[in-house]
Amino acid sequence: MTSERDVANISREAIAALGGIDCLINNAGAIERTAIDDVFDRVFDLNARSILRLVRHSSTALRDSNRASIINVGSIAGRNGGAAGSGIYAAAKATVHSLTRSLAKELASDGIRVNAVAPGVIKTPFHDATPEATLESMRGNIPLGRLGTPEECAWTFVFLASPKMSGYLTGQIIDVNGGLFMP
Repeated sequence: MTSERDVANISREAIAALGGIDCLINNAGAIERTAIDDVFDRVFDLNARSILRLVRHSSTALRDSNRASIINVGSIAGRNGGAAGSGIYAAAKATVHSLTRSLAKELASDGIRVNAVAPGVIKTPFHDATPEATLESMRGNIPLGRLGTPEECAWTFVFLASPKMSGYLTGQIIDVNGGLFMP
């Protein structure tokens, strides 16, 4: 997702294989837990710039669908600044949230809705290396008292992809975090 050429090829191949697209989910992302500036470009390139690349290479097909939806994956870190050592990741995800709102305004006249999902602590391979004591501490701060599941996030994507269910929704950040962050 960090190569313009690769993104162009992925978009072209997907559009050809599917006969067009009506939903684009920007879910590329990674975190490097450090405050050192040398990771800034890598983290922003994957988490934020990749969205602009995919939108650029998919926008014609999205316009042609007449019911398009772009769903960006943000993060609770983009809302609360993230945990210690994840400031650059948090800043990149805050950029994803801002890009979501900006793209929603820019693409609305083309009939393209743009929203984001901002997951909290979800039981995915992302947390495989997280120490159990850390996960337990996070769980203790979540009002629902548990970590989320990928399936609980998935239905939010289905909702945002559906023009029948969310056809009048654009520029929104949907938080899926068990109440850990409440705007």
